[in-house]
Amino acid sequence: MNELIQTVAVYALPVIFAITLHEAAHGYAAKYFGDMTAYSQGRISLNPMVHIDPFGTIVIPAVLYLATGGAFLFGYAKPVPVNFSQLKNPKRDMAWVSLAGPAANFVMAFAWLFAATLLRSMDIEEEFFLQMARAGVLTNLVMFAFNLFPIPPLDGGRILVSLLPYKLAYKFAQIEPYGFFIVMGLVMLHVLQFWMTPVMLLTNVLLQLLMSPFNFLLG
Repeated sequence: MNELIQTVAVYALPVIFAITLHEAAHGYAAKYFGDMTAYSQGRISLNPMVHIDPFGTIVIPAVLYLATGGAFLFGYAKPVPVNFSQLKNPKRDMAWVSLAGPAANFVMAFAWLFAATLLRSMDIEEEFFLQMARAGVLTNLVMFAFNLFPIPPLDGGRILVSLLPYKLAYKFAQIEPYGFFIVMGLVMLHVLQFWMTPVMLLTNVLLQLLMSPFNFLLG
């Protein structure tokens, strides 16, 4: 129980920020490209309570963590409503709106990595804060890679729909009602790790490259 409490304490802020800014980024991008749906429903907000789904964000992750001893964890937030037909150029702008969420996670991963580097440069050895910074990087790397998996309704699937020719895009988009079950099946069969692991590793390499000038300055 103590281990669970410690894990929740370390991951709480990183997870809340990760899901809140991810969903808000979709809403901001949709508004920029002409769809006011999320704005009119008050979903373009940095208030985490607007985006948290009690079942998907709290109950499911807690049950899975306890049931698998922390080996498997999954959750989700309330998706920001986007009416793609209201975008200025629906097919093209769908990609940008979809990419906004993972992009927000990439920026947050960099911010947490910068925070960890800053703490070390200031000789702050408080383990809790260092663990939280590492958790922030990991959480956002996971969300970045997972959401870019090319199956709709995940962001990667919608980006692919945007990039495919119209006929192929129409056929591929028909997968969306079954996409969640497909992805969950791939997760349970440990197939999704063949996507997650290389994407997370490559993204981490890019983050380290971006961080290298700051490591030099703060080292």
